[in-house]
Amino acid sequence: MPFAVYVLGLAVFAQGTSEFMLSGLVSAIAADLDVSLSAAGLLTSAFAVGMVLGAPLMALFSRTWPRRRALLLFLAVFIAVHIVGALTPGYGVLLAARFVGALANAGFWAVALAAAVSMVPDGLRGRATAVVVGGVTIACVVGVPAGAVLGERWGWRAAFWAVAVVSLPALWAITRSVPGGVPGGRDRGRGGGTAPVADARGTAPAGQEPEKAPAPARTPAPARTPAPARTPAPIPVRDELRLLLTAPHLLPTLLTMALVQGATFCAFSYLEPLLTRTTGLTTTWVPVALALFGAGAFLGVGAAGRYAERRPTAFIAYGMAALALGWSTLALTAGRPVAALALIPLLGMLAFGTGTALITRVLGLAGRSSTLAGAFGTSAFNLGAAVGPWAGGLALEAGGGYRAPVWVSAALMALALLTEGARRLRRVRSRKRASGSTAG
Repeated sequence: MPFAVYVLGLAVFAQGTSEFMLSGLVSAIAADLDVSLSAAGLLTSAFAVGMVLGAPLMALFSRTWPRRRALLLFLAVFIAVHIVGALTPGYGVLLAARFVGALANAGFWAVALAAAVSMVPDGLRGRATAVVVGGVTIACVVGVPAGAVLGERWGWRAAFWAVAVVSLPALWAITRSVPGGVPGGRDRGRGGGTAPVADARGTAPAGQEPEKAPAPARTPAPARTPAPARTPAPIPVRDELRLLLTAPHLLPTLLTMALVQGATFCAFSYLEPLLTRTTGLTTTWVPVALALFGAGAFLGVGAAGRYAERRPTAFIAYGMAALALGWSTLALTAGRPVAALALIPLLGMLAFGTGTALITRVLGLAGRSSTLAGAFGTSAFNLGAAVGPWAGGLALEAGGGYRAPVWVSAALMALALLTEGARRLRRVRSRKRASGSTAG
């Protein structure tokens, strides 16, 4: 695996920490800036909205840029807004900084996913995707609890400073390791990518000696200067969007991804009241449970990277069915501490393993439109992250009790299974029509 892919995972770790760390800092921010808890909670909503809107917009904005330049710009903006957020005394500036930071994060995600799969052979696409997505899972295990500890000891601004500082090594490493090619072909980066290939006229790329043909007798052939490497022209925006919208099974896969992530973040957002008020655990067990969920997520991403490429359809289908059963079981057994703590890492593994496999499928279905596909996948991921907690909150306000968000997660997984089943049925029918037309 190229070193550059791990660099992208490091940057995503810092960004994932920023996205989720406010769950432990809301009260401190509200007190310091003299705003209500609900207003402080809008800082998380602003980030989610920025991610949903920003992924396709930033991908379109930077689609013709060299990927290294795009990654550096997005990461530099992300660092800058966290410095602004750490220094500002006003709520409005902090809210705007969160939104702009989400736009930069979304753009980075979209380009990073496309860049990672372009630097490896087709058989390693799943592992490359897993390394990038794994940054989020490590953020859940390490970054978010660490942000909470920093906020408790030195104030919430220390967590913002920490995110900026952690991002700096990734900024430097991207300049040293990520290839500078534009989208449209495989990058020939350090340690990965494809080998240079001569063009149709037999001219080798720059930096590679052309193969010399034998010279005719008495007539020496003139020396030929290697032609510069040709950079594939980017696909026009209209054509790229058309390719995406007409790609078979892409839109149903995006819908399925949003439902799976909605189920994940619906239950995850209300895990603390479930454990403390239904399971009966003390608040000291909450960080432990969050770390268990994150550890399971890390294992799930690794499993998806290794095994999802072999049988992707079965991997996704079994993972989704297990998630529907798992969320239902957690809702039924939430009053038993041992059962709840045993289920939490298992559900984290299933949720992020299935989600990673779905992202890999999206990138595979998109073909040459990988950057915009990564953007749409990022939007679907964060749409679920925004809608899931909202749906769980509605269930709580309706008087469903603290198990209600977990039941909502189970219902969202049932919908995801329906969308996946409908996609597979359409695929079978299209194959039958194609075979019938061929036979006729």
